[in-house]
Amino acid sequence: MNKDKTSKNSNKDIYTNALKVMPGGVSRNTVLRKPYPHYAAMAKGCYVNDIDGIERIDFANNMASLIHGHGHPAIIEAVTEQLQKGTAYTLATEAEVRFAEHIISRAEGFEKIRFVNSGTEAVMAMIKASRAFTGKPMIAKAEGAYHGTYDFSEVSQAASPDNWGDLDNPNSVPLTHGTPQMVADNVLIYPFNDVERTLKILDQHVDKIAAVLIDPVPHRVGLIKANNEFINAIHDWTRKHGALMIFDEVITFRVNYGGTQEEFSVKPDLTSMGKMIGGGFPVGAFAGRSDVMSVLDPTQPGKLKFPHSGTFSANPITMTAGRVAMELYDENAVRSLNKLTQTAMKQILEAIKIADVPVSITGTGSMLRIHLKSKAPQNYREAWHNPKEAALLVKLLDYLFFEEKIMMVNTGSCMLSTALSQKEIDQLSDGMLNAFKHIRSELLKLN
Repeated sequence: MNKDKTSKNSNKDIYTNALKVMPGGVSRNTVLRKPYPHYAAMAKGCYVNDIDGIERIDFANNMASLIHGHGHPAIIEAVTEQLQKGTAYTLATEAEVRFAEHIISRAEGFEKIRFVNSGTEAVMAMIKASRAFTGKPMIAKAEGAYHGTYDFSEVSQAASPDNWGDLDNPNSVPLTHGTPQMVADNVLIYPFNDVERTLKILDQHVDKIAAVLIDPVPHRVGLIKANNEFINAIHDWTRKHGALMIFDEVITFRVNYGGTQEEFSVKPDLTSMGKMIGGGFPVGAFAGRSDVMSVLDPTQPGKLKFPHSGTFSANPITMTAGRVAMELYDENAVRSLNKLTQTAMKQILEAIKIADVPVSITGTGSMLRIHLKSKAPQNYREAWHNPKEAALLVKLLDYLFFEEKIMMVNTGSCMLSTALSQKEIDQLSDGMLNAFKHIRSELLKLN
C-alpha cells in the first residue's frame, strides 16, 4: 500500500478537533489509545495505513467483523453493482432472501431467520423473542460474558472481586450507572462451564426463566469453549422446564462452517449472529426454530407477540456484501484459516518458552487470546485482570502497535482473516517474542 501521508492533519490534530464534538473524542471506546487514537487512511487485505502513513498488520479485523480482511475484490464488485441500484428502499429485496437461504443452509438448527443491524440488536431481539415465546421474564447468562449493549445482556459483563459475590450464587451486577434494579433482578448469573453450580442456580427460578443465554466461546471469559457436558446439561434443563437454550454466535460463528454449535450434539433454539456475516458492513441476525421465530410473524392469526421492524434491517448493501463474504468463507476456507490459527498459537507458545515468561494462550477456530498468567484461565474469575495486569497488558499491546506494527484487539486477542498468510504469522510470533522480552521483568513481578 501507499505509505505517503493522506491527510494534512496529524493523528494528534484530528483528535484535538474530535474532543470538541464527541465525548472522549470517539464514538466507540475501543479505538482510544494514549495519548490519542490513530486514524485510518486506507486498508487492503491484512494491512492498514493510518493518516501518518504508518502501515500495520491487522490481527483485530474490526473486532472480528472482517473475515476476509479489507477490500476483498469480490465484495467490492458486488457492493458497487448494488450501489448503482440503491442502498435502501421501503420495499423488500431479493438480496435479503438469497442471503437468508444461504445462512439457513449452514446450520442444522436454523429454520427461519431475521436480519437486524448489529450484534447487540440481534441479541436483544433474541432475548425478546424468548420472552414472547415462553411468557417468562428472566434470562440467565454467564458471568463476564459480553453480549452487546442491551441493559439485560450487559449484567455482570464487568463484575469484579468487590461486587461479584459468591461463586455458588454470583451477584447480578448492572454495568451502566442508573440501570433500573428490575434489570438485574431479571438476569441470573451462572459460572461458565460449571454444570453443578449452574443447575443449582437455575433450579431456584424454574418458573421464571425464559432462556439460558450461552456464548459457546466467550471472549471475555477467557476464550475457552463450552464443553459438551455443560451444553448437554443446559439443553436438558431447558427441555424439562419449558425454557429456551439460546446461543450468541456474533463472534463465534466463524469457528466452523455452521458455527461453534456444529460441534455439539444438541442445538440451540435460537442463535444470534453479526460481525463477519455483514461482509464489512453493519449487520445482525437471529435464527432458529420455526415455532419460536413465529412470534415475529405478522401473518399469523391473533395478536402479534413480538412486533419487529427496523429502517435499515436487511438493507441490500449489507445483504449483498454478507452473502458474498459468507459464500467465500466455505468449508475449505474455514479449515485453512483454523489451521493457520493453530500454527500461530504454536509459534506464540514457542515465543513464550524462549522468553521464559509466565504467559498462557487460549483459542478456538480462528481466534486466540494472550493471558498474562502462567496458567490458562478456565473461567471469568481466573481470566479477570487486576489493575496491574491490565496496565501491563496495555504496555504489551502498545509495544506491538508502535514497535512491531501489529494491531490486536485490546483484550490481547487476535481475530484472524483469510487475507493473512504464514508471512504475517511469523511477524506476529517474532513481534510477540520481542514484546515478551520487553515486559519480562514486570511480568515476573506479577506472578
